[in-house]
Amino acid sequence: MSAVLAADAALLGFARALRAAGVDASTERLHAFLRSVDVLRPRMRADVYWAGRLTLCGGHDDLERYERVFAAYFGSGPLTVETVRATPPPRLRLVVRDAHVGGRSADGRQGPPAATLASPAEVLRHRDVAELDAAEREQVRRLLAAFALRGQTRRTARRRPARRGEVDPHRTVRELLRRGGEPARLRRHARAERPRRVVLLVDVSGSMAPYADALLRFAHAAAHAAARGTRTEVFTIGTRLTQVTRELSHRDPDLAMTAVAAAVPDWRGGTRLGELLREFLNRWGQRGLARGAVVVLLSDGWERGDPELLADQMRRLHRLAHRVIWANPRKARPGYAPLAAGMAAALPSVDAFVEGHSVAALERLAAVVKGADDA
Repeated sequence: MSAVLAADAALLGFARALRAAGVDASTERLHAFLRSVDVLRPRMRADVYWAGRLTLCGGHDDLERYERVFAAYFGSGPLTVETVRATPPPRLRLVVRDAHVGGRSADGRQGPPAATLASPAEVLRHRDVAELDAAEREQVRRLLAAFALRGQTRRTARRRPARRGEVDPHRTVRELLRRGGEPARLRRHARAERPRRVVLLVDVSGSMAPYADALLRFAHAAAHAAARGTRTEVFTIGTRLTQVTRELSHRDPDLAMTAVAAAVPDWRGGTRLGELLREFLNRWGQRGLARGAVVVLLSDGWERGDPELLADQMRRLHRLAHRVIWANPRKARPGYAPLAAGMAAALPSVDAFVEGHSVAALERLAAVVKGADDA
């Protein structure tokens, strides 16, 4: 792969990480970002930073997410956020993108290549988290902390003012009265949309031990999407069912993980998926938590109980939920087939069966939950 292609692949991976964090990096914005980097200094991190900030961010809320993803994706280095903020954004100028000699850009400035800086994070996105060392796990944690999970939108019974849609008679009459009967513009309204509730059931049994930390950090990031309108509930499953939404409310991921560790009594135990799913439906799901929601099970499907019970409860869940998604970290392994009794019993009631072994797989899971990917 040439240096140009490597740099483009790294920048595209950065844009995908931004989308997973909730930044609306549309195709048009991505195109503008790549063109901006191309006419600046693609080997200078400061120029890559400003090109992305000025093209990929659409509002004030995106700035904090952008800086968190940039720091996690490009790693540590001499360029800090404080340094970048103090550096004025470069003026866009048309330059010739030619081969760089000795690590220097066309204007003679020395700087590390963006592709070299980003490629470790891009490779790490696709690595199985069970195979990472301590330093790589820490970098994955920073990437997961920037995640955002948003449920698929649905139309509500409430209506909001809109430029197009049905005529709003009440607002139109009030406008006419305000004008003393003089002609006025028709007021219109449309059905409001809001994201569906998301319910995460995270398997913390012994067979899921290599993935439990990453999946719970993914759930922590998802729980904080409530500030953007998505209500997320999180439960752990093993030999017991434990609601950990409150524990994950800590803004700091490490504090949240400590609180979850203290609240969950069945770490690395067995798995009773059928019984615990029945308990969830009886206590929470049937009363409304699962109704119309997007329910995500993060488990390898190993079941110590009766597979028929799990099959019955999955059919029950499928009738209540808007969509049932199963993320299995083992699915990515070569030659994998859903032969485990629990997984085979559950699959007929699953709308989407996806992988869950890496950051890239969790990014795709977030897209499936949002409805952007049908899987």
